[in-house]
Amino acid sequence: MTASFVVGQATLWCWLAASAAAQGPTPEQMRELASVQLPDDPAAVLAVVGKSPILAGEVLPKVDAKIREVTAKTGQTIPEPQLKIARVNLVRGELARAIQFKMMRESFVLDQVGTEAADKREEAQQRLAAKARQYFFEEQLPKLKEQFGTEDMAELEAKLGEQGSSLKAQRREFIDQMLGQLYVSSKLDRDPNVPIADIVRFYNQHRDEYERSAQARWEQLTVRFDRFDNRDAALEAIRAMGTEAYYGGSMQAVAREKSQEPFAADGGVHDWTPQGSLRSSVLDKQIFSLPLNKMSPIIEDDEGLHIVRVLERRDAGVTPLADVQDDIKKKLQYKIVAEKQEQLIKELSQRVPVWSIFPKDTPGALPLPGTTGMLR
Repeated sequence: MTASFVVGQATLWCWLAASAAAQGPTPEQMRELASVQLPDDPAAVLAVVGKSPILAGEVLPKVDAKIREVTAKTGQTIPEPQLKIARVNLVRGELARAIQFKMMRESFVLDQVGTEAADKREEAQQRLAAKARQYFFEEQLPKLKEQFGTEDMAELEAKLGEQGSSLKAQRREFIDQMLGQLYVSSKLDRDPNVPIADIVRFYNQHRDEYERSAQARWEQLTVRFDRFDNRDAALEAIRAMGTEAYYGGSMQAVAREKSQEPFAADGGVHDWTPQGSLRSSVLDKQIFSLPLNKMSPIIEDDEGLHIVRVLERRDAGVTPLADVQDDIKKKLQYKIVAEKQEQLIKELSQRVPVWSIFPKDTPGALPLPGTTGMLR
């Protein structure tokens, strides 16, 4: 998730509070969050998924590291009541994510062992975990060393600690995620078939999204009035640039060396631009009326003098289905996969029992016995 670090306490704490949610909490939700008392003991259980506990020590350090990172970037201090709400909301998001991966891991193991006896299930789970650990050391550990720029294990452990993690935590999360992803991959088709009829229907229903204004691509040479003592000096400069481009055959080469507009470094090439979007109405009018592939006369507007060559133009209209068919297919595939994944998560809640300090955040979860003051 991205965040715009705008100056102001409210912006910072609201970002923290909303980091685990689609939007910030409502006033009622804020009062609810403020009433939550998170445990201080790292060994405190926050959730149990099947037979696997999730401890406070697995979640809280990452949350606190994220808060430190954000406050360090902004240099702001958050009032304690607001910080508490933000911290609780971040814990909720991190815990829900951990629960989901453990649910998928448990389901993957169940798929592998079927109706085997408990000891056989435990044996199979240990065997799968051993393979995942091996993969962690062979594949993931080298990536972590590269990410943090060190081959020294002690230094790597220290750097992970700054982010509220550790090698042990990284390994545990990697195993959960790997086995969980194997379960999802076995249940979901990531490339579902989308009938052409569905693509056409989507195109027709969203036809207004595919309407386009006239567009053009062009090359441009520019001199700015504010770079010269007077208009005559600017006019002499643009004439010299035009002559060099005309006889040298390359506006782009001249633009890179001498032009004074933002696209000069790219050879003065302006990619497809909609009509009416230019700040200079004079240039806009000329670009959409000049003959193609011919250098224009000198064009003057309030900022300077220009020579353009229009490379291509597209008339206003509706983008043909053939041009957007692949994009529509991807959108529909994403929707299909998202819906099936949501259904899969609901099915997991019926298959794997979950107890949580925040039961309302996980479908089918029950309140963790012995907890009070949590969101129900």
